[in-house]
Amino acid sequence: MKKWVAFGIGILTITQLQAQSLSSKNKILSSMQLANQYFMDKWPDAGKTIITNKERQSTIWTRSVYYEGLMALNTIDPQLKYYDYAVQWGEKHKWQLAWGFKSLHADNHCAGQTYIDLYLIDKKEERIKDIKASIDMMVNADKKDDWSWVDALQMAMPVFTKLGVIYNDTNYFRKMYDLYSFTKNQHGDNGLYNRNDHLWWRDKDFVPPYKEPNGKNCYWSRGNGWAFAALARTLSLLPKSDSHYAEYLQDFKDMAVALLPLQRTDGFWNVSLMDPNHFEGKETSGTALFTYGFAWGINEGILDKKKYAPAIIKAWNGMSTEALHENGKLGYVQGTGKEPKDGQPVTFDSVPDFEDYGLGAFLLAGTEIYKLK
Repeated sequence: MKKWVAFGIGILTITQLQAQSLSSKNKILSSMQLANQYFMDKWPDAGKTIITNKERQSTIWTRSVYYEGLMALNTIDPQLKYYDYAVQWGEKHKWQLAWGFKSLHADNHCAGQTYIDLYLIDKKEERIKDIKASIDMMVNADKKDDWSWVDALQMAMPVFTKLGVIYNDTNYFRKMYDLYSFTKNQHGDNGLYNRNDHLWWRDKDFVPPYKEPNGKNCYWSRGNGWAFAALARTLSLLPKSDSHYAEYLQDFKDMAVALLPLQRTDGFWNVSLMDPNHFEGKETSGTALFTYGFAWGINEGILDKKKYAPAIIKAWNGMSTEALHENGKLGYVQGTGKEPKDGQPVTFDSVPDFEDYGLGAFLLAGTEIYKLK
């Protein structure tokens, strides 16, 4: 399914890009089904541990992001096998978190997004018991600096929002904002969010004076993708009456404006948003998260379709033709890490250390694109 469009070194011309159109809904769905089936076939036992440099429970954040995407796919393509696969995952782990409910690490909470979604389908208390207990510990504590890296926003913010809605308890929203605000405004001395560029540093190691080789700020693609997706997933459920809804919304809009001109002509984003020559090339996971946010924003009437649809079309066409293998494997997915150099080289045939989170992001993006009118 790898397709090269030739022009010089293979870059599309502006005229060609403007002429692109979005695939049919059936084709979009078939690409998602292909990628998802590849993964389900590779991992038929949803409880099997993940072994890379060490053995890990399959409720870690990487696998949890995949299940976010699977649950999204199930909303447009409801199939019993999707539901059963997600339930098997929860049951084989006894609906527990990877490091136990006493760990307040955001990565530990990511599985709770799917546990809660499955609880809403079938309200068995064991599905929600541990994730609620863990988040309640945070709500009842004074500590506000738990989210010291930007990925944490996507891992945990939707959990707080979901619980606040289910229990009609604004304390979840209050605590979520306390944590978000500390990450945004205080971590790394002045916060991880640059109000001028409207992008996020991954953590304190990358705030100035740290610079990319070209002298610009280091904004890691997937790190900003996590933040962008976190805002979309939070806004999708947070009551508009919440006192901080407007701030989340403005941050989302500002990020969208900042990200749009950074897209490559082939539809992807580079791993380094401000230094295209620092480990240059296509990268699927960050691209999928940005595409998800753009498509969600259009579907919600937040982003202008005329302005953002061309970027979505380029991105989806790029991912579905340049990154998706004939067997459903996704190429150009950067492995785990925190900056452009990690998980390199990123190529069509390279296999990241974990194949799950990139697929989850791809399914999130495809689901929202499928809904576009």
